[in-house]
Amino acid sequence: MTDRPLRVAVWSTGGIGSIAIRTLHQRPGHDLVGVWVHSADKVGKDAGVLAGGDPIGVAATNDVDALLALRPDCIVYAASAPDREPTAVPDYVRFLKAGVNVVSTSTSRAVYPPTFEPWRAQLEEAAEAGGASFYVSGLEPGFAADQLPLALATQSSAIRSVYAAEIAIYDDYPVKFVMMDAMGFGLPLDSKPLIATPGSIAGSWGSSLHLMADAFGLKLDEVRESYERVATDRTLEVACGTIEAGTCGAMRIRAIGIVEGREALIVEHVNRMARDIAPHWPNADGHVAYHVRIEGVPDIDNMMTLSVRDPAKAGISGMPGGAGGMVATAMRVVNAIPYVVEARPGLLSSLDLPLTVPRQAFDWTA
Repeated sequence: MTDRPLRVAVWSTGGIGSIAIRTLHQRPGHDLVGVWVHSADKVGKDAGVLAGGDPIGVAATNDVDALLALRPDCIVYAASAPDREPTAVPDYVRFLKAGVNVVSTSTSRAVYPPTFEPWRAQLEEAAEAGGASFYVSGLEPGFAADQLPLALATQSSAIRSVYAAEIAIYDDYPVKFVMMDAMGFGLPLDSKPLIATPGSIAGSWGSSLHLMADAFGLKLDEVRESYERVATDRTLEVACGTIEAGTCGAMRIRAIGIVEGREALIVEHVNRMARDIAPHWPNADGHVAYHVRIEGVPDIDNMMTLSVRDPAKAGISGMPGGAGGMVATAMRVVNAIPYVVEARPGLLSSLDLPLTVPRQAFDWTA
Protein backbone atom coordinates (compact mmCIF):
# COMPACT_ATOMS: atom_id res chain seq x y z
CA MET A 1 0.00 0.00 0.00
CA THR A 2 1.37 3.38 -1.01
CA ASP A 3 1.32 6.33 1.39
CA ARG A 4 0.87 8.89 -1.37
CA PRO A 5 -2.45 9.64 -3.09
CA LEU A 6 -3.07 7.43 -6.09
CA ARG A 7 -2.86 9.27 -9.39
CA VAL A 8 -6.02 8.52 -11.39
CA ALA A 9 -7.29 9.48 -14.84
CA VAL A 10 -10.84 9.08 -16.15
CA TRP A 11 -11.59 8.06 -19.72
CA SER A 12 -14.82 9.78 -20.88
CA THR A 13 -17.23 12.25 -19.30
CA GLY A 14 -20.51 10.43 -19.89
CA GLY A 15 -22.84 9.48 -17.06
CA ILE A 16 -20.52 6.96 -15.37
CA GLY A 17 -17.35 8.92 -16.08
CA SER A 18 -18.86 12.10 -14.64
CA ILE A 19 -19.78 10.34 -11.40
CA ALA A 20 -16.25 8.96 -11.18
CA ILE A 21 -14.74 12.41 -11.77
CA ARG A 22 -16.80 14.03 -9.01
CA THR A 23 -16.06 11.25 -6.52
CA LEU A 24 -12.33 11.05 -7.24
CA HIS A 25 -11.96 14.82 -6.90
CA GLN A 26 -13.69 14.80 -3.51
CA ARG A 27 -12.28 11.64 -1.96
CA PRO A 28 -8.99 11.67 -0.03
CA GLY A 29 -6.36 9.19 -1.13
CA HIS A 30 -6.89 9.90 -4.83
CA ASP A 31 -5.46 12.60 -7.07
CA LEU A 32 -7.47 13.13 -10.26
CA VAL A 33 -4.71 14.08 -12.69
CA GLY A 34 -6.38 13.82 -16.10
CA VAL A 35 -9.60 13.30 -18.03
CA TRP A 36 -9.90 12.12 -21.64
CA VAL A 37 -12.75 13.22 -23.91
CA HIS A 38 -13.77 12.12 -27.39
CA SER A 39 -15.40 15.35 -28.60
CA ALA A 40 -13.06 18.06 -29.81
CA ASP A 41 -15.36 20.76 -28.42
CA LYS A 42 -14.71 19.46 -24.89
CA VAL A 43 -10.92 19.64 -25.14
CA GLY A 44 -9.46 22.21 -22.75
CA LYS A 45 -12.65 22.55 -20.74
CA ASP A 46 -12.62 21.97 -17.01
CA ALA A 47 -13.44 18.34 -16.18
CA GLY A 48 -15.51 19.36 -13.17
CA VAL A 49 -17.78 21.47 -15.35
CA LEU A 50 -18.05 18.68 -17.93
CA ALA A 51 -19.09 16.39 -15.08
CA GLY A 52 -21.91 18.76 -14.15
CA GLY A 53 -20.23 20.43 -11.19
CA ASP A 54 -17.89 23.25 -10.29
CA PRO A 55 -14.43 23.75 -11.83
CA ILE A 56 -11.75 21.48 -10.34
CA GLY A 57 -8.66 22.69 -12.20
CA VAL A 58 -8.25 19.65 -14.46
CA ALA A 59 -8.49 20.35 -18.18
CA ALA A 60 -9.91 17.63 -20.46
CA THR A 61 -7.76 16.30 -23.28
CA ASN A 62 -8.09 14.04 -26.31
CA ASP A 63 -4.32 13.44 -26.48
CA VAL A 64 -3.59 9.92 -25.22
CA ASP A 65 0.16 10.52 -25.00
CA ALA A 66 -0.44 13.62 -22.90
CA LEU A 67 -2.72 11.63 -20.60
CA LEU A 68 -0.14 8.87 -20.15
CA ALA A 69 2.57 11.48 -19.55
CA LEU A 70 0.68 12.42 -16.38
CA ARG A 71 1.84 9.02 -15.01
CA PRO A 72 -1.51 7.81 -13.66
CA ASP A 73 -1.45 4.76 -11.42
CA CYS A 74 -4.86 3.80 -12.79
CA ILE A 75 -7.30 4.76 -15.51
CA VAL A 76 -11.06 4.56 -14.92
CA TYR A 77 -12.37 3.56 -18.35
CA ALA A 78 -16.04 4.51 -18.71
CA ALA A 79 -16.57 4.99 -22.44
CA SER A 80 -19.81 3.72 -23.95
CA ALA A 81 -20.35 2.67 -27.56
CA PRO A 82 -22.32 0.02 -29.50
CA ASP A 83 -19.06 -1.75 -30.49
CA ARG A 84 -17.49 -1.54 -27.05
CA GLU A 85 -15.11 -4.50 -27.18
CA PRO A 86 -13.39 -3.73 -30.52
CA THR A 87 -13.19 -0.06 -29.55
CA ALA A 88 -11.99 -0.48 -25.97
CA VAL A 89 -9.54 -3.38 -26.23
CA PRO A 90 -6.86 -1.45 -28.19
CA ASP A 91 -7.05 1.26 -25.53
CA TYR A 92 -6.71 -1.30 -22.74
CA VAL A 93 -3.68 -2.85 -24.44
CA ARG A 94 -1.98 0.51 -24.81
CA PHE A 95 -2.53 1.46 -21.17
CA LEU A 96 -1.46 -1.90 -19.77
CA LYS A 97 1.71 -1.99 -21.88
CA ALA A 98 2.50 1.48 -20.53
CA GLY A 99 2.30 0.08 -17.00
CA VAL A 100 -1.01 1.74 -16.15
CA ASN A 101 -3.64 -0.25 -14.26
CA VAL A 102 -7.14 -0.18 -15.75
CA VAL A 103 -10.54 -0.46 -14.09
CA SER A 104 -13.46 -0.42 -16.51
CA THR A 105 -17.25 -0.49 -16.72
CA SER A 106 -17.24 -0.59 -20.52
CA THR A 107 -16.82 -4.27 -21.40
CA SER A 108 -19.07 -6.20 -19.03
CA ARG A 109 -18.16 -9.57 -20.56
CA ALA A 110 -14.71 -9.17 -18.99
CA VAL A 111 -16.04 -9.37 -15.41
CA TYR A 112 -14.79 -12.97 -15.66
CA PRO A 113 -11.65 -12.71 -17.83
CA PRO A 114 -11.40 -16.42 -18.85
CA THR A 115 -14.55 -15.93 -20.97
CA PHE A 116 -13.45 -12.65 -22.55
CA GLU A 117 -12.67 -14.05 -25.96
CA PRO A 118 -11.11 -13.46 -28.45
CA TRP A 119 -9.33 -10.63 -26.63
CA ARG A 120 -8.09 -12.34 -23.47
CA ALA A 121 -4.66 -13.40 -24.75
CA GLN A 122 -3.63 -9.96 -26.00
CA LEU A 123 -4.74 -8.36 -22.73
CA GLU A 124 -2.78 -10.92 -20.73
CA GLU A 125 0.32 -10.24 -22.83
CA ALA A 126 -0.07 -6.49 -22.40
CA ALA A 127 -0.56 -6.78 -18.64
CA GLU A 128 2.52 -8.99 -18.32
CA ALA A 129 4.61 -6.64 -20.47
CA GLY A 130 3.63 -3.58 -18.44
CA GLY A 131 3.33 -5.19 -15.02
CA ALA A 132 -0.17 -3.79 -14.70
CA SER A 133 -3.61 -5.10 -13.76
CA PHE A 134 -6.98 -5.01 -15.51
CA TYR A 135 -10.34 -5.25 -13.76
CA VAL A 136 -13.90 -4.87 -15.04
CA SER A 137 -16.97 -4.51 -12.87
CA GLY A 138 -20.28 -2.71 -12.59
CA LEU A 139 -23.63 -3.19 -10.94
CA GLU A 140 -24.91 -5.97 -13.23
CA PRO A 141 -22.84 -7.75 -14.46
CA GLY A 142 -20.23 -7.18 -11.81
CA PHE A 143 -22.12 -7.38 -8.52
CA ALA A 144 -25.87 -8.00 -8.31
CA ALA A 145 -25.86 -11.24 -10.32
CA ASP A 146 -22.48 -12.63 -9.33
CA GLN A 147 -20.64 -11.25 -6.30
CA LEU A 148 -23.79 -10.54 -4.28
CA PRO A 149 -25.11 -14.12 -4.65
CA LEU A 150 -21.68 -15.43 -3.66
CA ALA A 151 -21.64 -13.24 -0.54
CA LEU A 152 -25.14 -14.43 0.41
CA ALA A 153 -24.09 -18.04 -0.20
CA THR A 154 -21.53 -17.81 2.58
CA GLN A 155 -24.54 -18.54 4.81
CA SER A 156 -25.41 -21.77 2.98
CA SER A 157 -25.03 -25.34 4.18
CA ALA A 158 -26.28 -26.80 0.87
CA ILE A 159 -27.38 -25.20 -2.41
CA ARG A 160 -29.80 -26.47 -5.07
CA SER A 161 -29.96 -23.37 -7.28
CA VAL A 162 -29.08 -19.68 -7.45
CA TYR A 163 -31.36 -17.12 -9.10
CA ALA A 164 -30.35 -13.48 -9.60
CA ALA A 165 -32.59 -10.95 -11.33
CA GLU A 166 -32.73 -7.31 -12.27
CA ILE A 167 -36.32 -6.01 -12.17
CA ALA A 168 -36.38 -2.53 -13.65
CA ILE A 169 -38.46 0.12 -15.37
CA TYR A 170 -36.43 1.59 -18.21
CA ASP A 171 -38.64 4.58 -19.05
CA ASP A 172 -35.89 7.04 -18.08
CA TYR A 173 -33.04 5.36 -19.97
CA PRO A 174 -32.32 7.75 -22.86
CA VAL A 175 -30.09 5.77 -25.24
CA LYS A 176 -32.23 4.77 -28.23
CA PHE A 177 -29.74 2.32 -29.71
CA VAL A 178 -29.51 0.31 -26.48
CA MET A 179 -33.22 0.32 -25.70
CA MET A 180 -34.63 -0.22 -29.20
CA ASP A 181 -32.05 -1.62 -31.61
CA ALA A 182 -30.26 -3.77 -29.06
CA MET A 183 -32.98 -4.80 -26.60
CA GLY A 184 -36.08 -4.49 -28.79
CA PHE A 185 -38.31 -2.03 -26.92
CA GLY A 186 -40.71 -0.32 -29.30
CA LEU A 187 -40.20 -2.94 -32.01
CA PRO A 188 -42.82 -5.42 -33.30
CA LEU A 189 -42.86 -8.68 -31.35
CA ASP A 190 -41.70 -10.60 -34.42
CA SER A 191 -38.66 -8.39 -34.97
CA LYS A 192 -35.08 -9.52 -34.30
CA PRO A 193 -33.19 -7.02 -32.13
CA LEU A 194 -29.54 -7.65 -31.34
CA ILE A 195 -30.36 -9.36 -28.05
CA ALA A 196 -32.35 -12.00 -29.97
CA THR A 197 -29.25 -13.05 -31.95
CA PRO A 198 -28.26 -16.56 -30.82
CA GLY A 199 -25.39 -16.28 -28.37
CA SER A 200 -26.05 -12.64 -27.49
CA ILE A 201 -27.68 -13.32 -24.12
CA ALA A 202 -25.05 -15.88 -23.18
CA GLY A 203 -22.36 -13.43 -24.29
CA SER A 204 -23.79 -10.61 -22.19
CA TRP A 205 -24.55 -12.49 -18.97
CA GLY A 206 -22.66 -15.76 -19.29
CA SER A 207 -19.65 -14.15 -17.62
CA SER A 208 -21.62 -13.88 -14.37
CA LEU A 209 -22.66 -17.52 -14.62
CA HIS A 210 -19.10 -18.68 -15.23
CA LEU A 211 -17.78 -16.52 -12.38
CA MET A 212 -20.29 -18.05 -9.97
CA ALA A 213 -19.62 -21.54 -11.28
CA ASP A 214 -15.89 -21.06 -10.73
CA ALA A 215 -16.48 -19.88 -7.16
CA PHE A 216 -18.82 -22.80 -6.40
CA GLY A 217 -16.49 -25.34 -8.04
CA LEU A 218 -19.06 -26.23 -10.72
CA LYS A 219 -18.58 -27.03 -14.39
CA LEU A 220 -21.24 -25.60 -16.70
CA ASP A 221 -22.48 -28.06 -19.32
CA GLU A 222 -23.96 -25.19 -21.32
CA VAL A 223 -25.56 -21.76 -21.07
CA ARG A 224 -29.15 -21.68 -22.32
CA GLU A 225 -30.89 -18.52 -23.45
CA SER A 226 -34.48 -17.31 -23.18
CA TYR A 227 -36.05 -14.12 -24.54
CA GLU A 228 -39.75 -13.28 -24.06
CA ARG A 229 -41.66 -10.11 -24.93
CA VAL A 230 -45.01 -8.55 -24.09
CA ALA A 231 -46.58 -5.70 -26.06
CA THR A 232 -47.77 -2.46 -24.50
CA ASP A 233 -51.51 -1.83 -24.91
CA ARG A 234 -50.96 1.94 -25.28
CA THR A 235 -48.43 4.32 -26.76
CA LEU A 236 -45.76 5.41 -24.29
CA GLU A 237 -43.53 8.48 -24.47
CA VAL A 238 -40.29 7.58 -22.70
CA ALA A 239 -36.72 8.88 -22.56
CA CYS A 240 -35.50 6.85 -25.54
CA GLY A 241 -38.45 7.81 -27.77
CA THR A 242 -41.97 6.63 -28.56
CA ILE A 243 -43.09 3.08 -27.77
CA GLU A 244 -46.13 2.55 -29.99
CA ALA A 245 -49.10 0.49 -28.80
CA GLY A 246 -48.70 -3.11 -29.94
CA THR A 247 -44.89 -3.05 -29.85
CA CYS A 248 -42.59 -4.46 -27.19
CA GLY A 249 -43.16 -2.78 -23.84
CA ALA A 250 -41.65 -5.43 -21.55
CA MET A 251 -39.14 -8.23 -21.87
CA ARG A 252 -37.82 -11.11 -19.85
CA ILE A 253 -34.27 -12.26 -20.61
CA ARG A 254 -32.66 -15.34 -19.08
CA ALA A 255 -29.17 -16.84 -19.14
CA ILE A 256 -29.29 -20.27 -17.52
CA GLY A 257 -26.26 -22.24 -16.40
CA ILE A 258 -26.86 -25.98 -16.76
CA VAL A 259 -25.01 -28.35 -14.42
CA GLU A 260 -25.58 -32.11 -14.72
CA GLY A 261 -28.75 -31.42 -16.70
CA ARG A 262 -30.22 -29.10 -14.07
CA GLU A 263 -30.85 -25.36 -14.09
CA ALA A 264 -28.33 -24.53 -11.40
CA LEU A 265 -27.53 -20.84 -11.96
CA ILE A 266 -30.01 -18.37 -13.46
CA VAL A 267 -29.46 -14.70 -14.32
CA GLU A 268 -32.65 -12.92 -15.35
CA HIS A 269 -33.66 -9.44 -16.48
CA VAL A 270 -37.31 -8.38 -16.26
CA ASN A 271 -37.41 -4.95 -17.85
CA ARG A 272 -40.45 -2.79 -18.57
CA MET A 273 -41.34 0.60 -19.94
CA ALA A 274 -44.29 0.86 -17.52
CA ARG A 275 -44.96 -0.97 -14.28
CA ASP A 276 -48.32 -2.45 -15.32
CA ILE A 277 -47.06 -4.22 -18.46
CA ALA A 278 -46.65 -8.01 -18.06
CA PRO A 279 -48.02 -8.08 -14.50
CA HIS A 280 -47.62 -11.87 -14.43
CA TRP A 281 -43.82 -11.50 -14.45
CA PRO A 282 -41.78 -10.74 -11.32
CA ASN A 283 -42.19 -7.20 -10.06
CA ALA A 284 -40.73 -5.11 -7.28
CA ASP A 285 -41.14 -1.85 -5.45
CA GLY A 286 -38.99 0.98 -6.69
CA HIS A 287 -37.66 1.79 -10.12
CA VAL A 288 -34.85 -0.78 -10.08
CA ALA A 289 -34.45 -3.79 -7.84
CA TYR A 290 -32.11 -6.77 -7.69
CA HIS A 291 -33.51 -10.03 -6.41
CA VAL A 292 -31.37 -12.97 -5.33
CA ARG A 293 -32.93 -16.25 -4.31
CA ILE A 294 -30.83 -19.21 -3.20
CA GLU A 295 -32.67 -22.49 -2.81
CA GLY A 296 -31.00 -24.80 -0.35
CA VAL A 297 -30.33 -24.96 3.37
CA PRO A 298 -31.31 -22.37 4.35
CA ASP A 299 -33.43 -20.83 1.59
CA ILE A 300 -32.18 -17.25 1.15
CA ASP A 301 -34.24 -14.43 -0.36
CA ASN A 302 -32.75 -10.97 -0.78
CA MET A 303 -34.16 -7.87 -2.52
CA MET A 304 -31.78 -4.94 -3.05
CA THR A 305 -32.85 -1.49 -4.20
CA LEU A 306 -30.73 1.58 -4.90
CA SER A 307 -31.80 5.20 -4.91
CA VAL A 308 -30.28 8.67 -4.65
CA ARG A 309 -32.03 11.25 -2.50
CA ASP A 310 -30.76 14.19 -4.57
CA PRO A 311 -29.63 13.17 -8.08
CA ALA A 312 -28.65 16.76 -8.95
CA LYS A 313 -26.29 16.91 -5.97
CA ALA A 314 -24.74 13.67 -7.18
CA GLY A 315 -24.26 15.20 -10.62
CA ILE A 316 -26.88 13.03 -12.32
CA SER A 317 -29.53 14.39 -14.65
CA GLY A 318 -32.17 12.73 -16.80
CA MET A 319 -32.36 9.36 -15.02
CA PRO A 320 -33.98 9.93 -11.60
CA GLY A 321 -35.12 6.32 -11.26
CA GLY A 322 -31.81 4.88 -12.37
CA ALA A 323 -29.55 7.30 -10.50
CA GLY A 324 -28.74 4.81 -7.75
CA GLY A 325 -27.72 2.21 -10.29
CA MET A 326 -25.47 4.68 -12.11
CA VAL A 327 -23.65 5.62 -8.91
CA ALA A 328 -23.29 1.97 -7.93
CA THR A 329 -21.89 1.09 -11.35
CA ALA A 330 -19.25 3.79 -11.16
CA MET A 331 -18.32 3.02 -7.57
CA ARG A 332 -17.77 -0.66 -8.28
CA VAL A 333 -14.61 0.33 -10.13
CA VAL A 334 -13.70 3.57 -8.32
CA ASN A 335 -13.73 1.78 -4.97
CA ALA A 336 -11.63 -1.02 -6.46
CA ILE A 337 -8.78 1.28 -7.57
CA PRO A 338 -6.46 0.84 -4.54
CA TYR A 339 -7.05 -2.91 -4.49
CA VAL A 340 -6.27 -3.24 -8.20
CA VAL A 341 -3.15 -1.11 -7.87
CA GLU A 342 -1.99 -3.35 -5.01
CA ALA A 343 -2.89 -6.61 -6.81
CA ARG A 344 -0.64 -8.86 -8.85
CA PRO A 345 -0.28 -7.90 -12.51
CA GLY A 346 -2.74 -9.56 -14.86
CA LEU A 347 -6.44 -9.89 -15.58
CA LEU A 348 -8.55 -9.83 -12.43
CA SER A 349 -12.10 -10.71 -11.46
CA SER A 350 -13.84 -10.14 -8.15
CA LEU A 351 -12.63 -13.62 -7.17
CA ASP A 352 -9.05 -12.29 -7.22
CA LEU A 353 -9.67 -9.30 -4.97
CA PRO A 354 -10.80 -8.87 -1.37
CA LEU A 355 -14.02 -6.98 -0.77
CA THR A 356 -13.40 -3.62 -2.41
CA VAL A 357 -14.63 -1.67 0.59
CA PRO A 358 -14.44 2.08 -0.11
CA ARG A 359 -11.61 3.82 1.69
CA GLN A 360 -12.11 7.26 3.22
CA ALA A 361 -15.69 7.39 1.94
CA PHE A 362 -17.55 8.49 5.07
CA ASP A 363 -19.15 11.89 4.52
CA TRP A 364 -21.70 13.22 7.01
CA THR A 365 -23.06 15.67 4.42
CA ALA A 366 -23.92 12.99 1.84
